[in-house]
Amino acid sequence: MAVFSGATTLGSVSFASHLFDQQSTFLSCPLRLLPSSSSSSSNRNSLVCIVKSFSSSATADTDRNSDQSASSSVLSASNSLLRDTSDEASAAGPSDWKTAKAYCKSGDTFEGEVQGFNGGGLLIRFHSLVGFLPYPQLSPSRSCKEPQKSIHEIAKTLVGSKLPVKVVQADEENRKLILSEKLALWPKYSQNVNVGDVFNGRVGSVEDYGAFIHLRFDDGLYHLTGLVHVSEVSWDYVQDVRDVLRDGDEVRVIVTNIDKEKSRITLSIKQLEDDPLLETLDKVILKDSSTGSPSLSSNNGDTIEPLPGLETILEELLKEDGIEAVKINRQGFEKRVVSQDLQLWLSNTPPSDGKFVLLARAGRQVQEIHLTTSLEQGGIKKALQHVLERVP
Repeated sequence: MAVFSGATTLGSVSFASHLFDQQSTFLSCPLRLLPSSSSSSSNRNSLVCIVKSFSSSATADTDRNSDQSASSSVLSASNSLLRDTSDEASAAGPSDWKTAKAYCKSGDTFEGEVQGFNGGGLLIRFHSLVGFLPYPQLSPSRSCKEPQKSIHEIAKTLVGSKLPVKVVQADEENRKLILSEKLALWPKYSQNVNVGDVFNGRVGSVEDYGAFIHLRFDDGLYHLTGLVHVSEVSWDYVQDVRDVLRDGDEVRVIVTNIDKEKSRITLSIKQLEDDPLLETLDKVILKDSSTGSPSLSSNNGDTIEPLPGLETILEELLKEDGIEAVKINRQGFEKRVVSQDLQLWLSNTPPSDGKFVLLARAGRQVQEIHLTTSLEQGGIKKALQHVLERVP
């Protein structure tokens, strides 16, 4: 396990800012915040701080090189408590730090007792050391099991229990011992996930570049989290993911990639639906129930209009060598807007009697065109390219 550079400071406790990267963590499912007045305690053994939640600003992979820091803040915290835990770590024997580094290098899992929590995460005993587990490194099953609870309420119930954790950073010089439950559980549950698997999931958080989805397993719990990139949310153009998905939404997703080295799962929502560009005209064109013939109007009364510029393109196409005839055929409406501009697509439908099918699309309208030609598909594509170069 690599040691990550860059740190975010919480009072007198610091932790690797990489741990707040949404590509490898989740924030909520969603998580509510407790009023700061309800989190106070004078009992040092509970290690509870009066806090308000931190917020994190995640970045995509392309942003990491320019800015490794994640924004976090604690508005109110018990600094004396944090100093106590830091002093305890400082007094730990070198052998325990050596053990922690060995765990970090091997990736082995150990059971650590939760001794308390603060605004940023849990405080977990590792021999004579006190390790820090940021809330984003908790298993998503913690928050999804009881979504009505705040992260601090969930943390309070974990005090005294033991969690499986991995050491992700053991920095003796700076007295930083960072732990992760999420990574400890990855091998167990990821082995049951394959590309092509379909999961019910819950939106944990939404970012500019996509949404993080917690995956529900057969036991009803959410053990792993994957990313649906903005381009995989819908076949329609999505400018802002938040217009489509919100924290807590239930969705169905398909697994498109698994990166075992980085412990990441890539998901898609739109790939569970047919690509509108691959829809056949039999799906797109409405048929009259009495005659079975194609209908030129849709259910909402849309009127068929000639596609702008198509007539000129077809006239020019007839001038190309090998194009013998062009016939306008069926026309109808799709349920989605593919493009506002006129687009031409050569159908993969096998030619019949030397006739190929050309599809013209603009907005929601789609026009079927039959080409009689001696050309093969490659020749038709070149002919269309020549025409489009001539037509403005």
